[in-house]
Amino acid sequence: MYLNCHSYHSLRYGTIPLEDLVQQAALSGVTAMTLTDINTVTGIYDFTKLCLEMGIKPLVGMEFRCGHKCRYIGIARNALGIAEMNRLRTQHNFDETSLPLRAPAFKNVSVIYPIENIPDELLENEYIGIRPDQLSMLYHKKWNSQLSNMVVLQPVTFRTKKEYNLHRILRAIDTNTLLSKLSDGEYCSTSDVMIAQTELVEKFCHYPQIIANTERLIAGCHFEFDFKKPKNKKYYTNNKADDIKLLTSLAYQGLQKRYGKNNKAARTRVEKELKVIDELEFSGYFLITWDIIRYSNSMGFLHIGRGSGANSIVSYCLGITDICPLELDLYFERFLNVNRKSPPDFDIDWSWKERDTILEYIFDRYGRDHVAFCGTNVEFKYRSIFREVGKVFGLPKEELDALAKNPMDRHDKNSIVALVQEYGIMLEKYPNQRSMHSCGILISEEPITNYTALEMPPKGFPIVQFDMHVAEDIGFDKFDILSQRGIGHIDESVRLIKKNRGITVDIRDTSISKDEKTANAFLAIGKTIGCFYIESPAMRGLLRRLKCDNYKTLVAASSIIRPGVAQSGMMKEYIFRHNHPDKFEYFHEVFKEQLGETYGIMVYQEDVIKIALHYGGLPAEDGDILRRAMSGKGRSKAALQKVKDNYFDCCNRQGHPVALSQEIYRQIESFAGYSFCKAHSASYAVESYQSLYLKVHYPIEFMVAVINNQGGFYRTEVYVHEAKMSGASIHPPCANKSNFETTLYGSDIFLGFMVLKGLEDTIAKQIVIERENHGNYRSLEDFINRIPIGIEGIQTLIFAGAFNFTGKAKNELLVNARLLMVNFVPENRHPMLLQEPIKEYKLPELSRSRLEDAFDEIELIGFPVTSSPFDLLQTPFRGDVMADALTSYHKKTVRMLAYLISRKHVPTKKGEMYFGTWIDAEGNFFDTAHFPDSLKSYPFQGGGCYLLLGTVEVDYHFPTITIHKMAKMPFIPDPRYSNSDEKRFDTHQKIKEDVSMTHRAPYPQEHEIGLPRHKMKL
Repeated sequence: MYLNCHSYHSLRYGTIPLEDLVQQAALSGVTAMTLTDINTVTGIYDFTKLCLEMGIKPLVGMEFRCGHKCRYIGIARNALGIAEMNRLRTQHNFDETSLPLRAPAFKNVSVIYPIENIPDELLENEYIGIRPDQLSMLYHKKWNSQLSNMVVLQPVTFRTKKEYNLHRILRAIDTNTLLSKLSDGEYCSTSDVMIAQTELVEKFCHYPQIIANTERLIAGCHFEFDFKKPKNKKYYTNNKADDIKLLTSLAYQGLQKRYGKNNKAARTRVEKELKVIDELEFSGYFLITWDIIRYSNSMGFLHIGRGSGANSIVSYCLGITDICPLELDLYFERFLNVNRKSPPDFDIDWSWKERDTILEYIFDRYGRDHVAFCGTNVEFKYRSIFREVGKVFGLPKEELDALAKNPMDRHDKNSIVALVQEYGIMLEKYPNQRSMHSCGILISEEPITNYTALEMPPKGFPIVQFDMHVAEDIGFDKFDILSQRGIGHIDESVRLIKKNRGITVDIRDTSISKDEKTANAFLAIGKTIGCFYIESPAMRGLLRRLKCDNYKTLVAASSIIRPGVAQSGMMKEYIFRHNHPDKFEYFHEVFKEQLGETYGIMVYQEDVIKIALHYGGLPAEDGDILRRAMSGKGRSKAALQKVKDNYFDCCNRQGHPVALSQEIYRQIESFAGYSFCKAHSASYAVESYQSLYLKVHYPIEFMVAVINNQGGFYRTEVYVHEAKMSGASIHPPCANKSNFETTLYGSDIFLGFMVLKGLEDTIAKQIVIERENHGNYRSLEDFINRIPIGIEGIQTLIFAGAFNFTGKAKNELLVNARLLMVNFVPENRHPMLLQEPIKEYKLPELSRSRLEDAFDEIELIGFPVTSSPFDLLQTPFRGDVMADALTSYHKKTVRMLAYLISRKHVPTKKGEMYFGTWIDAEGNFFDTAHFPDSLKSYPFQGGGCYLLLGTVEVDYHFPTITIHKMAKMPFIPDPRYSNSDEKRFDTHQKIKEDVSMTHRAPYPQEHEIGLPRHKMKL
């Protein structure tokens, strides 16, 4: 009888999670019900499964709404009906048009009109929905004559009075209005609840025809869905046989290219994988991925194939990945096996500049009716919840900021805030809006609207209305098409090296970069700023602690740095065992046999699976459940608990001591959601090596590429500094030398116009286009004559140094610019055959100091370019010790003067602490630790130079200074404002620092982890 049920997928309207909705229906004696969320089919597949589990007949459809008005409700008679509704909704989503007042002539959909919107004539499949509180209207002849077309309409939106209040809050959030300003039509009726089915039938007892109509409608609707049948595009060619034939041919071609003619181990592995791929009918999936890579290569793009797909030698032979699974003992079953119930996927990265070209190819090649991005639900999160809820209660911005920023125990204790907290807690994990999955692409055999309506976000690629978990449940294997700036660094470096030095570097040939001698030397000392994945302070510290000087250690380090490994204590233990391989024992033979390469430490997802299988004796299917839980893809806590129980049962049957089994499972659990598979770490390590090789041998070109791809872990200033340390001469933007991006001439780097604050992008690009078309600018006058720019833009360029090529002082240029612009007629802005000379004025000498230039640069670029921050200090002191000498000061107190680069917030049980990264006056990096007690008295005070006092701790070759005291050192007053005390220190506040916050519970301390280093005494 329930034909119009809303779940919380009716965004900012419904309040009931799907599982709760179905459970309530079961308790209410409901035998059939319809999910009709507003303008979406997001929940229909989970809903169908839940209903079948509860013995309820699932009906699915959609409530078609415009604004606050329900136009009609569609209920699918079969799967074709869902497709019809999806196509209608998709068309209006794409066209951004309103729905018509009446439904189209659906062939497989039953349509229910609310009594407020009944068309003049009803089609055979159309009904009028009558609510219990509208039954009194039937005494009127007008409505009584329509009984044959009427069905029971009892909408469901909320469960309790409290949820009704939550519904109204959601409506206020959606309409961006105060709760008290909501009008009646903007929220649902107080009667939109589920009551016992018998009670609902009783309300219509005087109208048996309406009940009969409703039962007939329900009986005529059957949504049967095959969850097991694959929905992906079936074949790359036309059939299965041709697919495997083509895949086999390509694999053997690649085998010869990668391994030569006589590598028996590789051939055997290829044969084995091809057999499994064919058996599981994944040939088409491999070939489509290969086709995308083939197109990418034809365009000259660089890609990185990573993730578990790198476990496959076939993908290596096809050129999808660059990881040899034989070299690293990667097993194919981690990616694809006959027992695996869930589909695998390839993760392919491109440069952020080239990804859209790849996406356009996929959509064009495989048809826009068959391709879409996965969707994702953006949930209400802590900060957004209190801000959004507080806003509808009318709280001012200052209070909203405090609510969003501070933990609940620090919120004000008043009745309004209490309500905000109460309803905010209810909203946690509720979907707030739908968005595009960052990378997941679906390529469907049938039109994709057979399964979902599509939405068109501003990005311009359609998205489905469900997430990757639902996509997987209903039979889709996604293709992950990602972008990252690290590939942009590599790609652009190669182009710059060719242009600047005339040298062609085949960076795709990983044999030149992986384990290269000089690169390994840089790696071991953490000299990796700018390099993909290995440039953060934490990673550079780990590399130094390990003296990481080879590929396999880097592969391990790429996973060890992950939070799960660190949290479990395994990172510290790995560092110890790596440096002292003779000072530990494997506390069970299985660990020696399976994890000898990583000193008995679980580092990768595979390691956890190996121990679960070989120590615990778990079956392969349980190992896969564990893997999915660890990668964050597992959604069933019940399934995980079942595996845990089974693990201990198996251990007991094998006679393992309980204490040992508990310790091993503790280590397994600590990995949940945070560990890498080995192939993923290996892929990252290869890309890190490619970056490092370029940094080592072509440092200036590499750093320019990093700057132009808008950096990585650090701000632009750090990469400019690194270029300077590599021998480059750094120049501010120049009208005749700079492009929109940073430009390189030999070892001279001219910063791009993109770094300038206050200069419009359109003007910046026009400067370059005009120069390329008509030659260099001869003077300031010539520039003004050719570029449509106002006085503010001219001032920005002058003070940034863009006209230094004229040889005139900035002050003189500024006076000339003002004189020129006073009488300038824009219509005359075009090249003239005979340019009338500008009238010359005799000006007094208007010189400027280098320090004034530095403050100009801080204001306009964010950091000094032609000077060092140390040049601006009032003190000549530069510290007693320099960074490169710290390893010889273990346990000694040092005093250093340094420029702050970044700080990393870390929660501890004693309070907040920070790790700092600095450069000394010689330009070298070093790191500090700031514990809660020190920070209370000596906090950070923003960007700039600090005097530091602390004790050096050398931990496995890596020095860190534990800070006892620090003070921010004053810069000289801004010499540009020598006559204004108010402004002499304003620019100082624009000196930046990078701050990264960590929102997690404190990690357990070493004594709380108690990771065994020796065999347990049992």
